[in-house]
Amino acid sequence: MTIPAFLLGTLIATFLGVAFHFWRGGSLGHLVFYLVMSWAGFWLGQVLGAWFGLTFISYGPLHLGMAILTCLIFLIIARWLSKTTK
Repeated sequence: MTIPAFLLGTLIATFLGVAFHFWRGGSLGHLVFYLVMSWAGFWLGQVLGAWFGLTFISYGPLHLGMAILTCLIFLIIARWLSKTTK
């Protein structure tokens, strides 16, 4: 994994986390939680994509298909975990 690929992956995961926060709303705490979950999901998806050889939507050394899919799953789980009862 090269440094530019790592930075691009982190930028994509950050964009997904911020976009999810704008879509679902919430406080600054929610934004931080979404960003952390987005980064964790993206890089776990990258590792799983590399490990299992899942190469749909690849860009250089990044397995974007698996990474974005896992990132979105983590964001949905994060939203479910951050729900509060009213």
